[in-house]
Amino acid sequence: MSAADARPRPLTAATAGVGPRPPVRLVHLGLGAFHRAHQAWYTEQAADEWGIAAFTGRSPEAAEQLTSQDGLYTLVERAADGDRHQLITALVEAHDGADLRTLTGLLASPDVAVVTLTITEAGYRLARAGDDPLLNAEDPVVAADVAALRAGVARPEEIDGSRVLTAAGRLVAVLAARRAAGGGPLAVVSCDNLPANDAAARAALLGTARRVDEDLADWIERTVAFVGTSIDRITPRTTDADREAVAAATGFADVSPVITEPFSSWILAGDFPAGRPAWERAGAVFVEDLEPFERRKLWLLNGAHTLMAYAGPLRGHATVAQALADPTVAGWVEEFWDAAARHLTTPGLDVPAYRQALRDRFANPRIAHHLAQIGNDGSLKLAARALPVYRAERDAGRDGTAALRPVAAWMDRMTAQLADGTPITDPAADRITAAAGTGGEDTAALLAVVDATLARDADAVAAVAALRGTLTA
Repeated sequence: MSAADARPRPLTAATAGVGPRPPVRLVHLGLGAFHRAHQAWYTEQAADEWGIAAFTGRSPEAAEQLTSQDGLYTLVERAADGDRHQLITALVEAHDGADLRTLTGLLASPDVAVVTLTITEAGYRLARAGDDPLLNAEDPVVAADVAALRAGVARPEEIDGSRVLTAAGRLVAVLAARRAAGGGPLAVVSCDNLPANDAAARAALLGTARRVDEDLADWIERTVAFVGTSIDRITPRTTDADREAVAAATGFADVSPVITEPFSSWILAGDFPAGRPAWERAGAVFVEDLEPFERRKLWLLNGAHTLMAYAGPLRGHATVAQALADPTVAGWVEEFWDAAARHLTTPGLDVPAYRQALRDRFANPRIAHHLAQIGNDGSLKLAARALPVYRAERDAGRDGTAALRPVAAWMDRMTAQLADGTPITDPAADRITAAAGTGGEDTAALLAVVDATLARDADAVAAVAALRGTLTA
C-alpha cells in the first residue's frame, strides 16, 4: 500500500457507507462533547427513528466541524485495558445556536417532540427565592433578550438570532412559532448537573416568557412538560493525540471524536406528551421520584469532583486519576463520602456499590479528566454539591468539616489563580476577584459569593478559615 493509500479518509456519510438518516424528532441546545457522549449515544442505542438536530451555545465551531462530517463522529469508550470505537449516526444536523430561523422551522413542526439541554448551570441565568429557582431578571443578558423578544414575538421568524443569547430566550422565540403553527405539546429535558434541573429549565423558560408575552407563557405552561434527569458519564476534552489515535484505529480523519468512559447512567422523571426515543434500551431508567438518585450523584460523584478540582491543583495534580492516587486527597474524598452517605438512606440507592464504582472510574489512568475543566463555575457547584452536605451534618449535630474542605480548597485555589494571573471561569468572577483581591484573607467575603446566609454564620466562617492554608502538599 502506498503512503497516499494509507492516509485516513475524511469521515462523511458517503465514505462511511451510512445510508438514509432518521427524521429530526429531537432538538438539542448546547452541542458539546457531553451531549454527544450521553444523550446522542443513548439515542443511537435506541435504534429507532429519532434523529437529532443540535445547536451550539456560544460558538459555531462544533457545528461547522460536524456539518463537514454529515453529523457523524466516533465515540471512543476508553477503558483501562483499551479503546472501543463506535460510529454515531443519530446526530443528523448541527447548527450555530444563533441560527434562529432553522431552530424555529424545526420546533414549529409537530414531528419534533423533545428538546434536550446541556447549557451548563450558568446558562439558566437563575437567582433563588428560598428553595425555588427564579429567573435573574436583573441579569443584563436576560434583560437584553427580553427586549429583543418583545420587539419581535408577533413575528418570531424575523427575530435576529444573534441578539438573543440565552437558551431560554431562544426557546421562547421558537415556541412562539410553534404555537402559531399549531405544533402541539413537547417535552423539555434538562441534562445539566444541577439540583432539580427540570425546575431550573421551567424557571428560566417561563420566567423569560412572562416578561415577553403573558399569553405565550400561559400556552407554554399548558403545553410543555419539563423532565428532570440525573446524568453521569465522564467526558474529558478531546486532544489532537486522540484524533490521531482515532484515525489510526478507524481509518477516518474524524475532526470531532468524543472520548468517554465505559460507564454511563441516565435517570429520568417526567412526562413525554409527544413521545420519546426508547432510551431504556441503552440502560436509561425512568422513575417517579428522581431526587434521591440526583442527590446521590451530586453529592458523591460531583461533590468529590469539586473537592479534587481545587485540592488537587493545590497539591500539584492535574487530573482526577492523579489526585485520587494521592493518599491525602483520597482520604479527604472518603471523609466527604462518609459525611454524605449518612444522609443517603433511601432504599435502592446502594451507596457502597456506587462508591466502589466511583473509585474504579476515578482511578482509570486512561481517562485524562482535567481538574481545571471540572473547576469552572465553582461558586455554583459548591452551593449544590458541598453546602447541602454541610447543612445536613450540622443539623445532625456534627461539625461538617469534611463538607467545608471543598469550600476552603476553592478559596485557596481562586486566590492562587489570581496571584499567578490564571483567569477565573465563573459567573461570579468579578465578585471572586473583589473578595480575594487583598490576598484572599477575607474568608467571609469569599463565602458570601457562594452563600450569603452562611457567610453570616460565624462558626461556619471560622471553620472554613481554619481549613485554609492546610491543603497544599
